[in-house]
Amino acid sequence: MSVEFYNVKTRSKVSVPETQIQKATLKRQNKNGTTQIRYVLRALVDGMKLTKFVSQKDWEAINAPVVE
Repeated sequence: MSVEFYNVKTRSKVSVPETQIQKATLKRQNKNGTTQIRYVLRALVDGMKLTKFVSQKDWEAINAPVVE
């Protein structure tokens, strides 16, 4: 399975195989004190770091290592 990322520098869509993807979570605290968790997929393609924000369901469906 491959995931489609958007490369901002080249302004094109890039298809990345699941074996080259890493998963991560970003946590931030809102003004009212609650913590928000964002689910992120990351890939390194041709020396460029690509990031894609996804839903929790899609994040859990991908079989990739989790990094901090």
